[in-house]
Amino acid sequence: MNHPFKSSAPALVLALAALLAGCASQRPATVVDINIATLNDFHGNILPSKFSYTNSWGFERSELAGGIDTIAAALQAWRAEDRELLLVGAGDLIGASPAISSMWADETTLGALNLLGLQATSVGNHEFDAGRAELLRQQKGGCVSPRPDKACKFEPVYPGAKFQYLAANVVDMVTNKPFLPAYSVQEAHGVKVGFIGAVLKDTAQVVLASGIAGLQFGDEAQAINRALPELRAQGVNVFVALIHQGGRTTDALDQPDCPNLKGEIVDLVKRLDPAIKVVISGHSHKGYLCRVDGRLVTQAETAGHVMSRIRLSVDTASNTVLETSARNVVMKQDQYPADPAMAAYMASVRQRSDEVLGKPVARLAVAKVARATGDDSSESAIGDLVADSMLAAGKPFGAQIAFMNRGGLRQDLLTSQGNNATLAHLHAVLPFGNTLDVMNLTGAQIRALLEEQWLQGRSVSRGLLQVSDGFTYQWDASQPEGQRLVPGSVLLHGVRIEDGASYRVVTNHFLAEGGDYFPTFARGASRAPTPIRDIDALAAYLAQRDRDGKPAGSEQQAGRIQRIK
Repeated sequence: MNHPFKSSAPALVLALAALLAGCASQRPATVVDINIATLNDFHGNILPSKFSYTNSWGFERSELAGGIDTIAAALQAWRAEDRELLLVGAGDLIGASPAISSMWADETTLGALNLLGLQATSVGNHEFDAGRAELLRQQKGGCVSPRPDKACKFEPVYPGAKFQYLAANVVDMVTNKPFLPAYSVQEAHGVKVGFIGAVLKDTAQVVLASGIAGLQFGDEAQAINRALPELRAQGVNVFVALIHQGGRTTDALDQPDCPNLKGEIVDLVKRLDPAIKVVISGHSHKGYLCRVDGRLVTQAETAGHVMSRIRLSVDTASNTVLETSARNVVMKQDQYPADPAMAAYMASVRQRSDEVLGKPVARLAVAKVARATGDDSSESAIGDLVADSMLAAGKPFGAQIAFMNRGGLRQDLLTSQGNNATLAHLHAVLPFGNTLDVMNLTGAQIRALLEEQWLQGRSVSRGLLQVSDGFTYQWDASQPEGQRLVPGSVLLHGVRIEDGASYRVVTNHFLAEGGDYFPTFARGASRAPTPIRDIDALAAYLAQRDRDGKPAGSEQQAGRIQRIK
């Protein structure tokens, strides 16, 4: 039997090879590839952690991923392929960090990012967590800090970040000048690339108001576009936007050219100058590789679990971008040989941190006090526990009710053998180190405060305020905004609160200034800031309950907040 296709297969292969060689030879000698690696929303996660995801083949995966030593190993391998690879970020690289970073004022993470060779990053809202002065210290170095208990405690001298923070849309209203540079110009393969950074314009609503006094956060797209003429005057015609704002999609994190991106980033990208071909985003903690009006828009998840690898094909003769592509790479353990410098650095960080964080605090009643429930926006067991600890700390100041924001609770409260909680476990839950404020609110103000939870759907994005023991209420989701509290249901120790009566309330300083879109807190009377940190209040409460033979903690939330529809 004749097999004409079989007999001609070698010829077919040779013909295909010749065709491919011909295509390769058609690429002009003036075209070069610029390789970029990106991080966003790292949040000081210098240690690996569990990562669950579904890839573009539909396979579900769950594995240990990330860690700064894993990232360093990957970059070492990628730089072996291209020694001029550029490394940039899209904000929130620090802040809301695990204890191994937060207890040292994130200096351990900043030192690790210096070792990685990070060149520039936009600021994120969490870079402002400790205020503008602390952000500048972290950029420039030094030990004069609003957090003297943390700053320069890992090393006696903090040298500052070797990379540049960018914020095109943040202006100092006193000087009317940019608070930070708008852009950074990096060169690779003879091409100047302008990285322009911006942070979400709503930053003032999600950070401590006093910490950013005098700063104005403007429209992201307008600010980025304004930087282009200045860059062009410097001979830069290849632009990449680093924007700490994001979106969401149903597509897998490694799905190329996904078409289903939604959220704030989409409108923002559409308003950018057409010359900007690549947008590296963040904030929403999602992984995607999408196209918006033909532009490449990427995000690399969070916590260092994923890095984006972006390639720009640039014609150096015309100084224009011909093509863009990207892929998201999960930072799996032991994929690449270790980076010796990072391995040595992390050994030192672990040793120093373990000495402090391994100290036991108290025994709990359960092995885990959970942050998440079936509805992540509702009451939680850890929310109940932290609110109770705040109330206990505030009682010497007359506190009757405590309120805690869910966004300030970063993890479940886990324990080690025998249900013993350490400082590391507590730091994982409360990494911000907020102090507590006490104030008077009327019954009418408390009801107004509770109604603010649902304005513009904020109970979905922020979660309900967590409340202390003895305070209860019911709400009805079927009612319109501003009318969701069930009349007569707001009770303190079983007694209905009265509009004209005054109640002593304790909360963290962030909420006390009206953070997380709760302006009623800022209107409280007879305000008394305390020196007590939330984590210290929690530690003291757990220790006292343990000493009393009544270990704290529950596997289930207490039912203080009831949704009836």
